[in-house]
Amino acid sequence: MKMQRVVVTGMGAVSPLGNDVPATWDGLVRGRCGVGYISQFDTTDFPTKIAAEVRDFDPTRYTGRKNTRRMSRFILMALASAVQAADDAALDMAAEDPTRVGVEIGSALGGLPTIEAQSVILHRDGYRKLNPTLIPSTLVNMGACFTGINFNILGPTSSPVAACATGIVAIGEAARRIMLGDVDMMFAGAADSTINPLAVLGFQRLGALTARNDTPERAITPFDASRDGTVLGEGAAVLILESLAHAQARGARILAEVVGYAITADAFHISAPAPDATGATRVMQNAIRSAGISPADVGYIAAHGTGTPLNDTSESAAIKKALGAAAGKVLVSSQKSMMGHTLGAAGALASVAVIKTLETGIVTPTIGLETPDPACDLDYVPNVARRADVRFGMANAFGFGGQNASIIFKKWDA
Repeated sequence: MKMQRVVVTGMGAVSPLGNDVPATWDGLVRGRCGVGYISQFDTTDFPTKIAAEVRDFDPTRYTGRKNTRRMSRFILMALASAVQAADDAALDMAAEDPTRVGVEIGSALGGLPTIEAQSVILHRDGYRKLNPTLIPSTLVNMGACFTGINFNILGPTSSPVAACATGIVAIGEAARRIMLGDVDMMFAGAADSTINPLAVLGFQRLGALTARNDTPERAITPFDASRDGTVLGEGAAVLILESLAHAQARGARILAEVVGYAITADAFHISAPAPDATGATRVMQNAIRSAGISPADVGYIAAHGTGTPLNDTSESAAIKKALGAAAGKVLVSSQKSMMGHTLGAAGALASVAVIKTLETGIVTPTIGLETPDPACDLDYVPNVARRADVRFGMANAFGFGGQNASIIFKKWDA
């Protein structure tokens, strides 16, 4: 079987830096921090008071008011990103065979805020006050399903759940469907919105969140010696993937090519990375191998870079093992330093950043990096964006349970 080449023809995003790709990219390039004090609930008695919230998001631009009331916030963000991506790709869905189009949009925690809020209503006011659409508004697969309904997509529709690796898994698995000839086009990405009391306290009790409540603009500092934890964020990103033949037949503008993808597992711990970083090392090595390139060809890595002591040290070690001598030359940065940890959406948003780097020749910085950890001794593009001609860019995402994913995009040059 001849494998189909897969290209990216459109992108959409909702993030703490802006409600579309241009605004998000502008914030990343400028090194703007999207972390601030939580506005979605009262944090007076909470040990954590900061998060990277999506602000001024108007879902009614993408769906009717009735649907807005029926959908959890993560679904609305997924749908908004999908509509933006379709517009960016100049899609005419009426001209497409809907059985040859699919959706792969996942989430890590789905509608957890809605579940929490409705639970309070149940115990306070009784079952008759529950939202009748509670269940369909919270299921993880509903970001994909509402997208499919919106665009009349009749092909394979799926919703991967791989914790914080979800976004890359969604894009990678969608690309594989196209490579195998199952479909001509996929909507692929992820969405998460869980800035609610239960999630914030859950991550805080786990010891994953920073204690820097007084300095939100410098709360999450990946690879810095003083880092003490991550910041919870929310957002979504969706890519339009097509076979090269299909994209060219409809005269589409091509943004990048998907050339490598891999997933591995640590099988070590439910929340901590393996101390020898073997799973993260193997996933990058396998992605490089699947792309048919050498480690020296990778010019940029959008790191998982959560700002937690263990993750950043482990990822740095894995990059050095996976790239060998080439690790000293690769540029590495973490978008989480500006957008917080958007959970399942993180890898999808990082993929958008990689594609924009290939397109513009600008590498986004890791802000807040003032005193590098001696164990993190790579070039993390500290504080200021940098010009670089990158031909191959990689995005990493590592999830709870030891799930690792890496994807490689190639600059489009036909």
